[in-house]
Order: sequence, then structure tokens, then C-alpha cells
Amino acid sequence: MVSMDLLTARIDLDAIAHNTRILSQLAGSACLMCVVKANAYNHGVSQVVPVMDAAGADAFGTATLAEAAEVRELTAKPVVSWLWVPGQDIPAGIELGVPSIEHLRWLVDAHINAPLHIKVDTGMHRSGLVEADWDKAFSLAVRAGLNVRGLMSHLAVADEPAHPYNDEQAQAFRRAIERARAHGLDVGCNHLANTPSLLSRPDLVFDQVRAGIGLYGLEPIAGAEHGLRPAMTWAARILAVKPLVAGDALSYGLTWSAPADGFVAVVPAGYADGVGRSWQGHLEVAVRARRYPQVGRVCMDQLLIWLGDNPEGVAVGDEAIIFGAGGMSATELAERVGTINYEIVCSPKGRTVRSFHGGSYT
Repeated sequence: MVSMDLLTARIDLDAIAHNTRILSQLAGSACLMCVVKANAYNHGVSQVVPVMDAAGADAFGTATLAEAAEVRELTAKPVVSWLWVPGQDIPAGIELGVPSIEHLRWLVDAHINAPLHIKVDTGMHRSGLVEADWDKAFSLAVRAGLNVRGLMSHLAVADEPAHPYNDEQAQAFRRAIERARAHGLDVGCNHLANTPSLLSRPDLVFDQVRAGIGLYGLEPIAGAEHGLRPAMTWAARILAVKPLVAGDALSYGLTWSAPADGFVAVVPAGYADGVGRSWQGHLEVAVRARRYPQVGRVCMDQLLIWLGDNPEGVAVGDEAIIFGAGGMSATELAERVGTINYEIVCSPKGRTVRSFHGGSYT
């Protein structure tokens, strides 16, 4: 039976499996960490993790400890969390990213014996130990007998493969590894690369890669094509079709007027559901295999599309694709709005019902 929910995010689990296999093959001998933070980039972590697990994941990455605890229940493979503060309860069986020397000192004082990934700042200047603290941190870890599995860092411009800053960061990361080993740390699981660098810079792969957006089928490098399959389609049901006379203005602020006699359709999705008001004038919604422009202000619960003289006979109950298979891609919408496809797939929320199909993981 076809779902008649007003607003649905459909997740193609076969696409998730396909993308995981591609990225695992590209990783080669390096381990593939599948990043499933933020509810698997809004794709549904409880359904997605088992698929990735079966399709080639070697480990899983999360932001918060709560996310890590949830993923820990879904897989026997390593789960790493890197956003936490000293004093939080550390769930059993979780590996920790260590973003500062204060975190490391707390782990020693609290007698926390979790496997660790010390994060070094190689130039992004976000979280991670500054170089002046590297030797102090490595020495402390050795003295305390901490279980340091490796070092981690993050690239600032990985989506620009030829940017010289990638090489500067890689050089700093290699320097950190050398200094850690000089202190006696057995760091064998070092990771710097994310999806764009995995796809374009095999020299930056090291021992493990942290793949994120590529798992969900979206290209992180403008104009590139690696055979990934987008997994999310955001769809709604047409709520009403209404006639307009040329010159009729509509929605809040009366910002758009009908250029001719015709029809508009009401789509039950608005900014409370994740459709940005900034999408006005950029979004095209697909109905019956034809794309129609969104017009007027995006409301809290609804948006409007201009059907012209409605040549396809769009009617109440028809499916309207906001983005995904059969409509605009998340990447195209992102380019029009002036953002990135990561943000687009994280947008569906509110009254959106998530559904899943596929699941042939082998």
C-alpha cells in the first residue's frame, strides 16, 4: 500500500549499502569509519547502522556520547565519540576522541580507561590540541598508561583537493604522529581523511578514514561523480489545487502574483518541517514527473507551487517531490539556495515521517 502520510522522508537502504561498499573499496587496506552523527545525517541511525555494518563498515563515528551509546547497541564494531566535556558519564564500550589537554588530564584523574583517539589541531583551529600541547599530552598519556589507539585531525578544505592547505595539514599530521611515537605511543589507527579526501586524495588516507556525506550518496566535491546513490527523497501529498486569475497575489506579504490565469497547488510542508524561507524562488517541486516552481512565502506548515494551466492534471493527493528521486537533487537545491547538500538532507524534520525501503545488504 502506498503511504498517504502528508510528509515523508523515504530512505533507500540499498543505496546506503551501495555507497558503503564503494567507500570501503576506495579505503583499501585502511579501516572505514562510518560517521553516523546527527541521526545518521538525518537518515535514521537505527536502520542505517546495521546496513553499513553488513556492507563494509569497520567502525562508527558519532559526535555526542548519547549518540555513541545508541550506536553501541546496534553494532559490535568500535564506536567513537568526539564531542564531550569532562565530568560527563562515559558509556561503557565507547572509544573517545580527546579534543584538548584538559580532557586528557580529566581522563587520567577520573581513571577512565576507554580507548582514545587524541585529536590534534593541524590548522582548522576548531577542536584539537594545539601543537604547543602535543608533547605534554603525549608524555602524560604514556606516564598514565592510557590506551591511545591513534591520532585524529580534520581537514578544512578537503572539498578542494588541490588546495595547498591540505598538504600543510597532512604535513602537520605526520609530524604529530612522529612525535607521538617518539614518546612511546603505539598509534596505529590514525585518521585525517573524510569523504572528499577519500575520493580525491589517497595520499591522505593513513590508517582509517571517516566517511560521512558519501555514505548517504551525496558528492562533497563540486562537479565530481563517483557513482554514489542519494538515499533520501523528501515527498509530500498535494493538499489542494486552486485557480488563480492573472495578477492574484498569494501567501504572506503578497510577494508573488500570478503571471496569467492558472492554478496553484498547496503542499503541506513549511519551515516548521525544515523548508527554509530562504528557499523561496529557488525550489522546484516535482509532481507527475514535471517540476513546478515554488512561489510566494514559505509558511510554517505550507508552501505553494505554480502549475500554470496544469497540463498534467495535478490533483489532490498526488505526490510532490521536494527533493530526491524524481525531483531536484539535494545538491542542486543546495547550489541554488547557497548552502551545501549536507544541510539540505539534515533539513526534513517536524512532522516528517521517515520510511525505509530496500535492505539487501550483501
